[in-house]
Amino acid sequence: MTVAAYAARGDLALGERLVPGAVVVEGGRIAAVLREPRDGDLPPSVLAAEIVAPGLIDLQVNGGFGVEVGEDPAALRHLADRLPETGVTAFLPTVVTAPAATYPGVVAAFAAGRDGPGARVLGLHLEGPFLSPGRPGAHRRDLIEAADAALFDGLVAIDGLRLMTLAPERPGMGAAIRRLRERGVVASLGHTDASYEAFASGVDAGATMATHLYNAMSPFGHRAPGAIGAALADDRVTVGLIADGVHSHPAAVALAVKAKGPERIALVSDMMAAAGMGPGTYALGGRPVVVEGATARLADGTLAGSVVTLDQAVRNVVRMAGAAPAAAIRMATEVPARVLGLPSAGRLVVGGDADLTLFDRELRVTATIVGGRVVYGRGGDGA
Repeated sequence: MTVAAYAARGDLALGERLVPGAVVVEGGRIAAVLREPRDGDLPPSVLAAEIVAPGLIDLQVNGGFGVEVGEDPAALRHLADRLPETGVTAFLPTVVTAPAATYPGVVAAFAAGRDGPGARVLGLHLEGPFLSPGRPGAHRRDLIEAADAALFDGLVAIDGLRLMTLAPERPGMGAAIRRLRERGVVASLGHTDASYEAFASGVDAGATMATHLYNAMSPFGHRAPGAIGAALADDRVTVGLIADGVHSHPAAVALAVKAKGPERIALVSDMMAAAGMGPGTYALGGRPVVVEGATARLADGTLAGSVVTLDQAVRNVVRMAGAAPAAAIRMATEVPARVLGLPSAGRLVVGGDADLTLFDRELRVTATIVGGRVVYGRGGDGA
């Protein structure tokens, strides 16, 4: 059933500015972007909002709302159905390092569960297994050490693979990055103990992103800048940033914004099964994770994903870094869309996807629109 044309009216998030206006939606696309329109310029049906933004795009979702990304297609559909509550209109389900025999089941679940209502499933993010054994984070070190060229050959051929996190200092990773780029897959450097020079070599090979800046990375030193220094200094690199105050201190969030600018930061949730739930014991990569308050940890205390949602991260970067609301929104919309090479997503432009997130003045989600259809409305508003 075709949805009749309507408008979403409010302050439009255009780049790093909020501009009074309206977005006209027709046939699942943006038909017009109007600044300070008169009532006669708009269709009869109008959704009023304080802020009208492109839909949020999350590049790193391990799970949420009680489920983990893995071999169950129903879990993927559950995530896609619930993520619009957080303003997310598109996402990459993210698989942490797993036994080699598990990946075929993950791929089958992805193929079976990717299509349907709710947030768009853009493709798979494989976070591992080609990581540094010295920076495993919550990943199993034994599986990282066992990963070999034959496994890479199988993973790089996955239909729907959009992003892979790897450590550039591992043998053969320069060639691996080039193969990923040839297939249109984003290579992101993370869980790495690389020197500044080794990280830069990965970027020279074609990597364009750093996974969850600061976390599971060789630290910054003024004589040995490490992976963190390389990621911050290189304008070719867009950094993923978990703005939850746990993975990154508020001052570190502010430093990243100052060093990279909003145009080179992709806010990510890195959310795991407990996000949207509450305290308790959950799973990440088959390992038990205890959630207390705002933290998720393995039994040894290692951080294991986050419980922040992307809309919360947008609010947090305003509070922690003093970012303007439109700039914070840009980090969760235009920037991740650009990372994935999606010209019709992440911006309010004529002909673009009618994927919209409507906010109140405090940047709390009031409605989420995917393909022109309201898939979430706080208080039941819809079009």
